[in-house]
Amino acid sequence: MKPATPLLGMTGFGRAEGQVGDVAWVWEARSVNGRNLDVKFRVPPGYETFEPRIREGCSRRFKRGSIQVSLSTKRDISQIGPLVRINQDMVDYYLSAGASLIAEGRVDRPRWDGLLQLRGVVESADIVEPDEVRLAREAALATGLEAALDGLHEARLREGDGLLVLFDQLLGRIAAITATAEAAAEAQVVAIRDRVQKRAGELLGDVPYDPQRLLQEAAALALKADVREELDRLAAHTEQARALLAQGGDIGRKLDFLAQEFHRESNTLTAKAAALELTRAGLDLKATIDQLKEQAANVE
Repeated sequence: MKPATPLLGMTGFGRAEGQVGDVAWVWEARSVNGRNLDVKFRVPPGYETFEPRIREGCSRRFKRGSIQVSLSTKRDISQIGPLVRINQDMVDYYLSAGASLIAEGRVDRPRWDGLLQLRGVVESADIVEPDEVRLAREAALATGLEAALDGLHEARLREGDGLLVLFDQLLGRIAAITATAEAAAEAQVVAIRDRVQKRAGELLGDVPYDPQRLLQEAAALALKADVREELDRLAAHTEQARALLAQGGDIGRKLDFLAQEFHRESNTLTAKAAALELTRAGLDLKATIDQLKEQAANVE
């Protein structure tokens, strides 16, 4: 069964990495089930401009799911030299300010490790980066983000393909159990009639009774136990589910609602069951429909 529009699951993972200049980067995108589209992201300081791109890229590909996108970067300092420098002017200032105290013997000569702890002596070195390198990295990061999101999309497509196979199996099993229930339902009418006649014989013994009235009572009981309507609805729900899967796309909410309808009919059928075979069929239906509902929650 190939849907008209691809079916997507809601779990998956995508990754892209690269390096431009002295900065290596890694994009990661992961997704789990969610009732709506919820996009969260984490980027290092200085890369906040990618936040709108993340939201737009996710909303363009996905309709539902809780998505987490993260960017990590690492700068190779071996290519740019030290990231700190010594402010020699501040060192000279501190030495000059304490020279008289040293000369008077009031303090010891300063040690280098002590000077390094004084404010202003150690400061960040300015990293001068050509504009063309920065722009090339931003372009590579934009391409990498798209690649990571594409990877996540492919993973969700693969999950969707697996779900299609599973839904086909579950719906086939529901159809088979429904057919078994139909046969059991026909036998149930006869079983109710025989049970009423047997009970009447046990209770009344040789006392004469009206057979016509007995048949009326049996018919009333059979009517209460009639599950034809539930079986028809189960068959209709099965066809509707197959139609939805053939349609594809973002059908997760509809499938979830349909699974609830399946569950309602199976509960009613089990409650009406007066024959052991029909009770078994009802319980098998409920177990299979629970699986269907669980998998429907994985569909976008």
